Amino acid sequence: MDNRAEVRDFLTTRRAKISPAQAGLPVFGQRRVQGLRRSEVAALAGMSVEYYAKLERGALAGVSAGVLDAIARALQLDEAERAHLVSLAHEANGSNAILRPARRTRQWTLRPSLRWSLDAISSPAILVNNRQDMLAANHLGRAMYSDAYTDPSGTPNFARFTFLDSAAHRFYPDWSLAADMTVANLRTAAGKNPDDKGLHDLVGELSTRSDDFRRRWGSHNVRTHATGTKHFRHHVVGDLTLAWESLDLRAEPDLTLTVYTAEPGSATAEALGLLASWAMRSADQAVR
Repeated sequence: MDNRAEVRDFLTTRRAKISPAQAGLPVFGQRRVQGLRRSEVAALAGMSVEYYAKLERGALAGVSAGVLDAIARALQLDEAERAHLVSLAHEANGSNAILRPARRTRQWTLRPSLRWSLDAISSPAILVNNRQDMLAANHLGRAMYSDAYTDPSGTPNFARFTFLDSAAHRFYPDWSLAADMTVANLRTAAGKNPDDKGLHDLVGELSTRSDDFRRRWGSHNVRTHATGTKHFRHHVVGDLTLAWESLDLRAEPDLTLTVYTAEPGSATAEALGLLASWAMRSADQAVR
C-alpha cells in the first residue's frame, strides 16, 4: 500500500470528524469543509499551516514523536488511532520493516503444544491472524463459529464471512457493528504490515464484491482489539452474550488468541453447556 496515500487519507478523514465546536474553536459564517480546516489543525497543534499541509500530504518521514503527539491531540485521536499514526510514521521511516516478524516461507502449521493449550480451555477459544483467518479453534470455538466453516477455501475468514455470507446477518444481531469492527481490524493490520500480499488480495476481493466493505474501508477507521462483550445468535442454541479477551502470542507475534466466557449462572452459560453437548454429538456422528 502507498504509505503517503494512507497518511493523507487517514489524516484527512480524522480532520473531517472533528467539528470546530468539539475542538473549542469559534465558528464564523458558512464553512465549505466538513470538520476542521488545515489551518485550524495547525493552530491547535502549534505548527505552521505549510508544515501541517506537508505532513497531511503524506510526508511523515523523520517526524518527531512530539509532532505526532501534537497532531494526535489536535485531532483528538483515540488510543488505536494514535498507534496507527505512529505505525504509519514508522513505515515512512522504514523502521516497521525491521520490527516486522520474518515472513514465513512455509505454510503455517499448528504446534502440538498450542493445540493442547487450545483444547485445555473450557470456553470457546480461537486463533486468528491479522487477515482475520481463523487458523485454529478448540471444539467449543469451532462449534460457536460453525456458520463460518462453510468457506470453500477451507480456512474460515471473518471478513469474508461477515460481508459475503448471508448467515452473518443472523449470527451477528448487530451486523453493522460487527462489520465496522472487522474492517477496522483489517485497516489496523494494514498499517502495521502494508506489504502483506494476502491482506492486499483480501481487501481487493472484498472491495470488488461488497459495497458495504468498500464504503467502510474508505473511512480509514482503526481499533485496538483487546477486550469487550459481543452478542451472537447461534443457529442451534440461540442468543449468546459473551465477554472476550484477546491475547498476543509471544512465539507467534502476528497471531491472536481470543477466549470467550459467559457470566456464571447466566442464560449464556447454560447455552454454552448445550453448545458443548451439541458439538460432542456432532463429533460422534462424524466419526461413525
